[in-house]
Amino acid sequence: MPSNMAAWRCRTAIRKPLRFRLGAQTENCQFLNIWTPSVGNGKKRAVMFYSHGGGFATGSGGSERSQSHDGSALSKNNDVVVVTHNHRLGLMGYLYLGDILGEEYATSGNAGMLDIVRALEWVRDNIAQFGGDPGNVMIYGESGGGAKTSTLLATPSARGLFHKASIESGPGIKMQPRETAAETTRALLAFLGLSTNQARQLLNVPAARLLEFQQKNVSAGRGTVGAFAPVVEGHYLPAHPFDPVAPAMSKNIPIIVGTNTDESIAQMRTRPLPEVEQLFNLNEAALHERVRTALGAKADQADHVIDVVRKGRPKASPTDLYVAITTGMGTWHNSILLAERKVQQQGAPVFMYRFAYESEVPVAANVNYPMKAAHGMEIVFKFDHPEMGRNSGSRPERFQAAKNMSRSWAAFAKTSNPSVDGLPKWPAYTLAERATMILNTQCAVEKDPFAEERKLWNDWA
Repeated sequence: MPSNMAAWRCRTAIRKPLRFRLGAQTENCQFLNIWTPSVGNGKKRAVMFYSHGGGFATGSGGSERSQSHDGSALSKNNDVVVVTHNHRLGLMGYLYLGDILGEEYATSGNAGMLDIVRALEWVRDNIAQFGGDPGNVMIYGESGGGAKTSTLLATPSARGLFHKASIESGPGIKMQPRETAAETTRALLAFLGLSTNQARQLLNVPAARLLEFQQKNVSAGRGTVGAFAPVVEGHYLPAHPFDPVAPAMSKNIPIIVGTNTDESIAQMRTRPLPEVEQLFNLNEAALHERVRTALGAKADQADHVIDVVRKGRPKASPTDLYVAITTGMGTWHNSILLAERKVQQQGAPVFMYRFAYESEVPVAANVNYPMKAAHGMEIVFKFDHPEMGRNSGSRPERFQAAKNMSRSWAAFAKTSNPSVDGLPKWPAYTLAERATMILNTQCAVEKDPFAEERKLWNDWA
């Protein structure tokens, strides 16, 4: 398995959108894609460095199937330099071999993250040629990209390479414990019929065979055997990013963190069609059954949870309540937890948001339930090209929602403050007021939205 010492290449675009086509999948994947309004005039623009979603195992920073990441509109409309990138993923990026094969492979459990560090080093050394300011770099990302951003905030080798961060629908509180990562490596060896003493034979195993193991385990979450994610091995990643506290090395880095209002719709609609039809037409009995399943060991609290959530949403249907509960207990709760730990650090500010623009596109054919503000919906909005989103709908007001979000993110990149003219002033998050920007066609700041639900999930942390 090669080290992270890969050569970086870049593609650039000045104003005009690029259309990337997905190439062959390979470890030789370290590409940068750069959008800039102009070059050669000595201007130093804020740099917006974006990490794609897909957990730590899938996704792409620039391809025909990922047009959401086209940075041309964001760059041109806000006079910033936008960078996306590719890096090793899954087994190739996070198979931990340090305990078995020694110092030569000490980086193996974090190779994917160290690829991103190398990309940031490339930006530091070269972005001025593209009109960017290496002294004003914002790192940000959605879902898995948010978790990567969280991890960069706790990665010593990344220190000094960025100056602000935004974590969107992917708060990375914990990563992979070293012991669990080592168990995954042993499970891979067993899958291949190899002993620990034969571990070097991994170098001769065809990639397709390795990916067969990954495919069987890619759905596993962080902290579980078979999962692939950054490894807390004590050196390249010394500790979990935001557990038990925010990372000291990033105390002075301002952060935006938040979620979409209806995150879990995206996951619900990927089930087999018969189940999708059931999920989006729940009755009261089915709601209680589903919530009991979702709560696992705390299933006996289902009635209480439903009552608390219903109190704050008296007109919600059973499906609406299920979406709110499954969104709240996961991404939303962890985003608040991350913000709280950042506030407790008493360093740079953290700003909280909720993306609330609701798409009218149905979740599936013959299912009369809209996508609303599902997981990933905001990507085309923050990149200021909602017309590229297959699920963003066709209502003209979506363009205003995109302007509101993209202008705020660009302002944060430039000044470390997301407030912009024409929108309410965006206060920093505090434990006393918990100010949260509601991003939509008309934006508003709410103090501690759905407070009783927040307290419910916090009590369970």
